[in-house]
This record gives sequence, C-alpha cells and structure tokens, in this order.
Amino acid sequence: MERLSRVVGPIATNVHVLADPRSREAIAIDTATPSLAWIAGALAERDWTLKLIVSTHGHWDHIGDNAAVAAHTGAPIAVHALDRDRLEHPVPLFAPFEIPPSVPAVELAEGGVVRFGEIRLRVLHTPGHTEGSVCLLAEDDGELYSGDTLFAAGWGRVDLPGGDAEAMVESIGRLAALEDRVAVFPGHGESTTIRRERAWMELVRDQRRLLA
Repeated sequence: MERLSRVVGPIATNVHVLADPRSREAIAIDTATPSLAWIAGALAERDWTLKLIVSTHGHWDHIGDNAAVAAHTGAPIAVHALDRDRLEHPVPLFAPFEIPPSVPAVELAEGGVVRFGEIRLRVLHTPGHTEGSVCLLAEDDGELYSGDTLFAAGWGRVDLPGGDAEAMVESIGRLAALEDRVAVFPGHGESTTIRRERAWMELVRDQRRLLA
C-alpha cells in the first residue's frame, strides 16, 4: 500500500491518500479544507483513481473539502451512520470559513471492510470523540488510521459535540489490544505506534477512566 499525507487547515489536520499500486485505486481519509488541489494533483501525477472519501468522524476540520473532492473525482463519501448528520448539516463551531454540506453514499459500520484494489481496511467503531468515530485498520500492512480517537501520547477531546468520556475509555481499551507493531496515523499530530502508546492506554483500560 502506498500512502501520501499532508497537513492542512487551521487546526493542522492530517489528510491521507492511500493507494493500491497494482490497480492504481485509491481512497482519501479526512478531506479537510484546503485539500482538493493537493489531492487532485497527487491523483493526476500518479494516475490513481479515487474510489472513496472516508470521514473518520464529522467535525468540521475533517470534512470541509468532502463535497469538493467528491465533485472533482466522482468518488462517494463514507461515514458511520451516527455521524452522517454532521456531514449533511455541518456545525462549523470556530471554523474560519464556511463548511459545505456533503452527502454520504456509503455507511461505515463495525466489522465492515473498505476495499480498493487488493487493499482491505477493517472498520473499527471507536466512539468517544463523536458517536460515530471510526478507525481504519490495515491488518496486512500493520497500520491504523485513527482519526481523533488516538493520538501520540493522548486521545481525542471528549468535551466537544458528540464527546463521551466513558465511550472513549472503551475505545482506547480496545485499541490497546492491537499488536505492538501497528503504526498509528492520527487525525492530528505525529504518527506513533501502539507499542509507544501501550503503557498509558493500558492504564486507561485498567482504571476505566481517562487520565488527568
């Protein structure tokens, strides 16, 4: 699997484009504003075809260019059902620009699989940051695209719309069960590994609370 990543927007969102080098099919994860020009250029340069736009959750800093990328590429938009309304009726909160609505055509659900070429990503429903937050696990490549559920040395905020501390504890505990080798590519900040994060993740799991 090939991966391109770029940090975009006022909250430094990580946008990822993943591709199967044999079929040249690709997906984009969290198409924040402004990512359209970069995505379009990357696809054209490599002769990749975008098959799906995945929103790990529905906060404005992850969905701002959904509609634009979909219009440019023809790729459908995917999100968990519990965050669908956030895409269709975005709440900009403190966004410095308008967040256009987008219409999901694909529903992500626990245990589902995102397919492009020969690549398979398993959908993990990991609520806590929002009700419909998901992570994508590339089991063959040992990679986790964690959205705003898991960061290097921390977890996503639970005091924003859709946040739930108890749900986040459960989600962190679940991710702690992944193998040490799994590389983590979060929605913000630097990449990490499950091995590096394991100590505090297991504390959260065992104490059943988010750490101070």
